[in-house]
Amino acid sequence: MTSTEVTRRRVMGVALGVLAGMPAGCSGDSGPVRRLRLATGPEGGPYNAFGQALAQAVAASGRRIEIVPVSTAASVDNLRKLDDGSVELALAMADVAEDAVLGREPFPGPAAATALARVYVNYTHLLVPADGPVRSVRDLAGRPVAAGAAGSGVQVVAERVLRAAGLSGAPAPAPPAAADERQLGLAASVSALREGSVDALFWSGGVPTPALADLAREVPLRFLPLDAHVGALRERYGPVYTAVTLPAGVYGLTEPVGTIGVGNYLLARADVPQGAVRDLLQVVFERWRDLLREVTAGARLEPRFAISTGEVPLHPGAVAHYRSVYG
Repeated sequence: MTSTEVTRRRVMGVALGVLAGMPAGCSGDSGPVRRLRLATGPEGGPYNAFGQALAQAVAASGRRIEIVPVSTAASVDNLRKLDDGSVELALAMADVAEDAVLGREPFPGPAAATALARVYVNYTHLLVPADGPVRSVRDLAGRPVAAGAAGSGVQVVAERVLRAAGLSGAPAPAPPAAADERQLGLAASVSALREGSVDALFWSGGVPTPALADLAREVPLRFLPLDAHVGALRERYGPVYTAVTLPAGVYGLTEPVGTIGVGNYLLARADVPQGAVRDLLQVVFERWRDLLREVTAGARLEPRFAISTGEVPLHPGAVAHYRSVYG
């Protein structure tokens, strides 16, 4: 067992020990409403849309919990807020969540985050103007690239893809030169690509992402295949990365484009009571169609998918929920 694994188990052991001494709880019809702050993402983005939909679904359920969405920069920012206690719940991409619980960069040490569910898959998009010279990741050498907002999961996956192609990190001993990574959120990225101030745009989100669908109707675009980089990413970072396909028809594509998939987790601090977690998950599974409608088309939330959270341990309340409902 590595020292990182020992540290992680020690941190999670302490957190679970705290939970073991707490009553499991059930919301019932009495007692105060438990207020849970949920770190989402920037306003107008998919995490924020999911968080707002979840807050509405919980409010309509009559359960004695309240979800308060908190706008953030997204995944990295969300894990930091979860770890420092400024929120009780968070949404984050699977790769960032694993970095957090394992104490990998950019996190200074293991974060005591637990998973409630893997809720849907992000598709990595890499867009360039259709009439431009860029036809592969390697062609981005020396070019300005919108690589996600600071503190976002998009920035993490974009940097890793560029690094796998030799275009990010320490200067290479020979060409190609590194890409010029610009820290831009989705709206700013779309504007920059439309105006020509960047030559490419990275995004990680559901399919279709409305802002990109709108852009594709205005500007002829090329979506670059990224599936050839899945193997290198899995070898270095584990199975959080999978090969997925942008289907023909979406964004006006005439044929499928292979790319990189990354799961999205709904996370909680370990000290959130089990009863609150079980109540929340009941709403998530009752209303998943409403929650995912504005985030990603055609997705389903199934238990065998939801519990696949890799290195991020399930919250004991989540374990109790899945066992009680699915055996």
